[in-house]
Amino acid sequence: MVRTRVAPSPTGDPHVGTAYMALFSYCYAKQHGGQFLLRIEDTDTARSTAKSEQAIIDSLHWLGLDWDEGPDCGGSKGPYRQSERLPVYQEYAEQLLENDHAFHCFCTAERLQQMRAEQKQNGQTARYDGLCAGLSAQQVAERKAAGAESVIRMKVPSVGVCIVEDALRGSIEIEYAQIDMQVLVKADGFPTYHLAVVVDDHLMGISHIIRGEEWINSAPKHQLLYGYFGWQMPELIHMPLLRNPDKSKLSKRKNPTSISFYKDMGYLPEALLNYLGMLGWSMPGGEERFSLDDMIDQFDISRISLGAPVFDVTKLKWLNGRWLREVLDEDGFAARLSEWVYNRDKLMQIIPLVKERVDVFSDLGKMISFFVEGMPDLGPDDFAYKGAVTEQQVKVLQFSLWLMEGDIDWHSSALQQGLAALAEAMDMKIRDFLKPLFIAVSGKPVSPPLFDSLVVLGPEISRGRLRHALGVLGGVSKKKLKKLDSEFKTLS
Repeated sequence: MVRTRVAPSPTGDPHVGTAYMALFSYCYAKQHGGQFLLRIEDTDTARSTAKSEQAIIDSLHWLGLDWDEGPDCGGSKGPYRQSERLPVYQEYAEQLLENDHAFHCFCTAERLQQMRAEQKQNGQTARYDGLCAGLSAQQVAERKAAGAESVIRMKVPSVGVCIVEDALRGSIEIEYAQIDMQVLVKADGFPTYHLAVVVDDHLMGISHIIRGEEWINSAPKHQLLYGYFGWQMPELIHMPLLRNPDKSKLSKRKNPTSISFYKDMGYLPEALLNYLGMLGWSMPGGEERFSLDDMIDQFDISRISLGAPVFDVTKLKWLNGRWLREVLDEDGFAARLSEWVYNRDKLMQIIPLVKERVDVFSDLGKMISFFVEGMPDLGPDDFAYKGAVTEQQVKVLQFSLWLMEGDIDWHSSALQQGLAALAEAMDMKIRDFLKPLFIAVSGKPVSPPLFDSLVVLGPEISRGRLRHALGVLGGVSKKKLKKLDSEFKTLS
């Protein structure tokens, strides 16, 4: 049976790239009468959060990409969170050690850094030099008894060529000399992606792995591990990565990348899925508007293009408009509109902010328009109030954006406390600090209470408006961004 999966890491906002891979994995499984799984890869304990995991689950459900097995619905191959599978990984790591396919490495971070620097200076591929690979069992035991920390690395042949088969790209040849002796288990006992993904995909019966092309260079490591365990490797399908209009890798600096952003902006889930499907694939008849069921019915991996698909928000907006006009009748349009903007939960958040300022309902229009619009219509002149300095405004917006991208509770008090502390650290009066934020968020110098407004708008729209404002002010170059990042870290 065909079994596919999507396996995101809960380390941030739910990414459209996750939806892109999930869509193709889902369609391939359903087209073959198979099963689609969700697995949460949360071994990065420092960055993984339950909040991010829930956002991923909610976003994929919103898109209609429901799974047969996963952390929220269970299944016979669980658990489906990697953090709950640590004994499993340890068992297989020990098996690799026993069969001499892996070894304990005691090298310090300082030694590894020096080794890589020397390799780079000599024009060599940065790769572990195998210093600890020849340690005897006694030497390992003695070092452990002395309290030395170690990781577990896989062994890799020093000569020869690894040939990896890809359903889209054919045979891919990579010399073993280019492949690092990958860390499989970190010093804290947690597995790295490379061990966990191989073990999980095998034990969960995954038959086809659809993932981004950035994992091609890791495929030889995974193939070696499958061979070491004596397992059959799933079929690999490496998808082309989504790109910004300038062909750079899709990033939130240049394009909104969160699924939640498009939901909050009023895009239809059907349209977003339709657009993601168009980016990597085409219908046999060339139709641009098609449903998920249409895609499943006509799906054929041979129609996947290996070109660099451009994620163009303008094209997505055009396609969403087609869905609104061509698919929804008046009743359907009204239902979707009410669901998006006039839902009671959102209204109950807005009413306390404006009720005391209203004499007649018609007063509400100007007060609450910014809650239901996309990006405010801003120009540089909107920020040219008395005494304003553009460089300082850019710094306020960028630092506030980074604060909001961090692990902050999205509540009025937490936002107020965090931004007030940032203003103090920047030695700015709170009124001057908040002024560009008011403009960026509401499109005007005054609005309903800022912190409460941020809560109503939600993190995706709020952060999107700050990025939009930064673009209006000319954007931030990579060089400038690096300098600002260093300054921001000294404040936090």
